[in-house]
Amino acid sequence: RDLKRFLEWCAGRPLAELTIQDLGDYATWLHGHGFQPATLARHLVSLKVFFRYLQLEGVLTRNLAELLGSQKLWQRVPQVLSPEQVDALLGSPTPDDPFWRRDRALLELLYATGCRASELSNLKMQDVHLDEGYCLCRGKGDKQRIVPLFQEWLDQEREPLAARAAEKPPWALLSYRGRRLRRERIWELLKRYVRRIGVSPDVGPHTLRHSFATHLLAGGADLRQVQEMLGHASIATTQIYTHVDTSRLKAVHKKFHPRA
Repeated sequence: RDLKRFLEWCAGRPLAELTIQDLGDYATWLHGHGFQPATLARHLVSLKVFFRYLQLEGVLTRNLAELLGSQKLWQRVPQVLSPEQVDALLGSPTPDDPFWRRDRALLELLYATGCRASELSNLKMQDVHLDEGYCLCRGKGDKQRIVPLFQEWLDQEREPLAARAAEKPPWALLSYRGRRLRRERIWELLKRYVRRIGVSPDVGPHTLRHSFATHLLAGGADLRQVQEMLGHASIATTQIYTHVDTSRLKAVHKKFHPRA
């Protein structure tokens, strides 16, 4: 997709004739489209790798894209919900909603495990261990991790939904046809309940993931433990959550600093 956008900008101009000024103009053109800093950086990385490939293949003699400076990414503090807002959200599906038990389980799983929407969509019943209170999540790159699960599984709806499928479905969350609940549908359902409780319309599945991590740290959880539960390869990714809960930082400072 990134390279298609670059070729669209080139408009048929030979790549060998492009100058560093031209490539700089491409970065300016991207910026004019209103992309976020992370998206802009990814486009430039894609371009650099593409030009490196062309140089290795002998199509280009020089890789001018390597001279492009990558924009420093702004570290964004993630949006989180307060515990009171989370409580309201988890209780927002009512018996008037179709499959309200499933939707409550969906919201509870997002918050109680910190799973991504895609991980929840692909969660199988064989990976749900209610007796032991955990489920096995498969994250990015098919990495597996165990996350605690504090959710009473409600079979009153799942079993009838499963009976609608031609074969017994392995997925934990099912659609009304007994199929896997798609990632996009998880987004749609969450947005419905977000509107119902009147919080920011920007709240998505990742907001509950951010809230999960932030509330854990606020409760005194170790950063390494939160890293493991989130499935982050680097603890640097998890450290962003230490900037969200200022009360925890104040408590740490008060406890350990001699002048506090």
